[in-house]
Amino acid sequence: MTTEVNTLELQIAERVRIERDARRWSLGDLAERAGVSKAMISKIERGEVSPTATLLGRLSAAFGLTLSTLLSRAEGPRHLISLAANQQTWVDPATGFRRISVSPPHAPVIEIVRGELPPGARIEYPAAAFAFIEQQILVVAGTLSFTDGSAKYRLGAGDCLALGRPAARAFENTGKKACIYLVVVARKG
Repeated sequence: MTTEVNTLELQIAERVRIERDARRWSLGDLAERAGVSKAMISKIERGEVSPTATLLGRLSAAFGLTLSTLLSRAEGPRHLISLAANQQTWVDPATGFRRISVSPPHAPVIEIVRGELPPGARIEYPAAAFAFIEQQILVVAGTLSFTDGSAKYRLGAGDCLALGRPAARAFENTGKKACIYLVVVARKG
């Protein structure tokens, strides 16, 4: 694991604590709202464990934020440029999923995130994680099996899917090579 990733993991830990403190919630309050144990939240905030994408989705939904907003707030101050060499990368310890924030931190309305999903990996998010955003997914390489509520899609390179109303969603790579895709996020006013 690189120093850059370790730094971002510590920033995520601090951001979760800041968001919880800003709401004057106890560990128990957040645990109840997110459906996550107090012990796990405590470990996350102390930087002892790296949360999975699914877990971050639950925490962000409990805060009333999108996952992208939570991670963007952890990444640091706003800049106008995001050089490839400096783009923040976070790796899901459970699946190996890599999330690369392509947009400059705190982009005002639109954010672009690059996802790299290893073969066999699956990430699930609750509907609440999508309450404040509109999204489109563009597959760059590989194949993405995507579940949007009860609808199922199989997307290949060049395919783009615009998501509708918030629903429980899952990203899955059933192929033999990594699936690389872009998620374009537009925040609702």
